[in-house]
Amino acid sequence: VQLQESGPGLVKPSQTLSLTCTVSGGSITTNYWSWIRQPPGKGLEWMGAITYSGSTYYKPSLKSRTSISRDTSKNQFTLQLRSVTPEDTAVYYCARSEVFTTHPNEYDYWGQGTQVTVSS
Repeated sequence: VQLQESGPGLVKPSQTLSLTCTVSGGSITTNYWSWIRQPPGKGLEWMGAITYSGSTYYKPSLKSRTSISRDTSKNQFTLQLRSVTPEDTAVYYCARSEVFTTHPNEYDYWGQGTQVTVSS
């Protein structure tokens, strides 16, 4: 299974950050698919997930600004983070797990990560 993040590397404050994860070698209609980020100098932070059936779960502190959706015809899932601030600057990863978990060490496949900087 391979995952690849794509999207703009620079987003202006107050705008919406949009990233896509393209999955190959496995179907997003199985397992659990998450977005995880790592701000500079900090640890990994689980942001949210979409399940094999399309249900979504979000970190409570991000729920009001976050949406995760999917396109099964393209085997992709997407992250939208609204009203971004410089504190949202991070490396963003997509990842897969076989069970629902918010613990990054339990994900078995990861994308390489993409740097997103929030700056005017």
